[in-house]
Amino acid sequence: MESGSHTMADLFSQLGLDSNEHAIDAFISSHKIAPSLNLADAPFWNQSQSAFIKESLALDADWCEIIDQLDSLLR
Repeated sequence: MESGSHTMADLFSQLGLDSNEHAIDAFISSHKIAPSLNLADAPFWNQSQSAFIKESLALDADWCEIIDQLDSLLR
């Protein structure tokens, strides 16, 4: 288990996405999910990204807080 807190840029890097501020803002602006859809099941994730999100949440990993923030931003 990792220690410390993660930033949104860290999460985007972990997911294999561009992690600069402009790229993050653009991603959030262009990707929205329905309130009833789990974040990990969003159609824009690849299998690896979805698995990372699911596993992190299931294990209550250090990534959970920033994943929850991203979830809120995408709604």
